[in-house]
Amino acid sequence: MDLSTSYMGLKLKNPIVPSASPLSERAYNIRWMEDSGAGAVVMYSLFEEQIKGESVQLDHFLTYGSESTAEALSYYPDIEQYNVGPDEYLERIRHATETVDIPIIGSLNGVSSGGWVEYAREIEQAGASALELNVYYIPTDTAMPAETVEQMYLDVVASVKRTVKIPVAVKVGPFFSSPPNMAMRLSNAGADALVLFNRFYQPDFDLENLEVVPHLVLSGSHELLLPLRWVAILHGRVPVDFAITSGVHTEFDVLKCMMAGANVAMMASELLEKGIGRIGDILHAMVRWMEEHGYDSIEMMQGSMSQRHVAEPAAFERANYMKVLQSWRPDPTGQLL
Repeated sequence: MDLSTSYMGLKLKNPIVPSASPLSERAYNIRWMEDSGAGAVVMYSLFEEQIKGESVQLDHFLTYGSESTAEALSYYPDIEQYNVGPDEYLERIRHATETVDIPIIGSLNGVSSGGWVEYAREIEQAGASALELNVYYIPTDTAMPAETVEQMYLDVVASVKRTVKIPVAVKVGPFFSSPPNMAMRLSNAGADALVLFNRFYQPDFDLENLEVVPHLVLSGSHELLLPLRWVAILHGRVPVDFAITSGVHTEFDVLKCMMAGANVAMMASELLEKGIGRIGDILHAMVRWMEEHGYDSIEMMQGSMSQRHVAEPAAFERANYMKVLQSWRPDPTGQLL
């Protein structure tokens, strides 16, 4: 059974790639991922704020903003307590690339096109095979138009591409008015792959202490449907590779990603919840399913369920919305049919 795939020009032994998470902070976890069968590993993210945090100026503004009112004491974490600094991050990438044979993909998380993007070159020099650019921005200014927000994304991608020679993937959220147009513009800006989609973690309120607090909820397989739909729509139309992240938990999830047109399926929540050894379990289950259904390779199924190759392509569009609404029927027991 040929489980191999290609992602941004990297030849991977299979499409399962652990996404950026705290698991990759430890070298033995990365070795365990390789031993369990991972095709590549995305390192945990180095944040723009961590890099800028070396300056006194950022510390001043973070402190000023968080202490301005009694109700807003915890907007930002203490940068010194989060992960490690940029120098140690680079050293961990260097060590990982020397320890394992699978590709190591660095991860930068930010939104501005300032000097921090120079760390892309540092990550390349540390030995990373590729870079994942995680653009995470929540616009809150009512005067900021959508064009300005989109241009911020494009500027960051263009700046990083001018800086490095290794391939660059861009991880974005789904909140664009026209995802296909934005995908094409990101491709034109130099993106080699798109990672769909970033999970925008929502804050919660602590009613006793009147604080805004982080609220982490691990993903479930139901979250796969959104990126699955958009990869199926964009496959063959935008000249980039695709990675699906969020909602990848089982062998069926990985197989669906491939059939939609993704090159790799990224997972973190499943590994955080059930352990890194799940990678091997999922790979074995994939092989069994493929044998039972007559597939000889991953390549054979890639894109087979994309919008361009299904009998009813309108199912990805408004027609599916209407059918879903009309499909509900109550039964005598009160259950949904």
